[in-house]
Amino acid sequence: MLVETINCGHCNTEIAYNYCPQCGHPAKLNRIDGHYIQHEVLHVLHFEKGILYTIKELLISPGKSVRAFVTQNRSRLVKPIIFIILSSLLYTIVSHFFHLEEGYITVRDKNNLATSSINAWVQSHYGYANILMGIFIALWLTLFFKKSKYNFFEILILLCFVMGMGMLIFSVFAVIEGITTYKTMAFSAVISLAYSAWAIGDFFNSGKKIGRYLKAFAAYLLGMLTFSIVILILGITIDLIIKH
Repeated sequence: MLVETINCGHCNTEIAYNYCPQCGHPAKLNRIDGHYIQHEVLHVLHFEKGILYTIKELLISPGKSVRAFVTQNRSRLVKPIIFIILSSLLYTIVSHFFHLEEGYITVRDKNNLATSSINAWVQSHYGYANILMGIFIALWLTLFFKKSKYNFFEILILLCFVMGMGMLIFSVFAVIEGITTYKTMAFSAVISLAYSAWAIGDFFNSGKKIGRYLKAFAAYLLGMLTFSIVILILGITIDLIIKH
């Protein structure tokens, strides 16, 4: 169907039809209305290539699913950055709703205001904080699995999926604790760590199984510890600069 000639809003190519011949962008975008919002929500949540499908795959076969995402097909799972941010946002909403004040990473220092401020930021922005912590875990995993074929950035993608699932585990136990008042968050930390070690070990499918899982477990703990130490050092350094 011929339409009035316009320039593409994406690449500025002249368009005489419904779609840009250069980049495929529509000549005219539909207005954002209730139907558009409904479509976008369903697009994120639908089972195939959506959140539910991604969760199912990461529960059943995390290593195989993430390897396929890295090396074969990146359209079946939700994008890793989106997944970890949405999962972290869900935990933030649930914990605030049930007034669960303690976060899963806590750095306390009453004498250092900067440290407390940084820690407060971490507990208020789990999505970004998880990505930052993932960088430290990825560095340890790169060292422990240096003979693997995967680079630092591919391992970081793995961690976005794994840590996103960890936040969902925290969310489930936060709901249980909020409803029952039983202190279940400690169990969530153990289960989340166990899942992470299993999923990461499953991803690196070379070598002895027990060795893969132990290295994954150690790297994850060391990454979390390194992240916490960096936060503490950064806070103390800022406070010292301010005081002087």
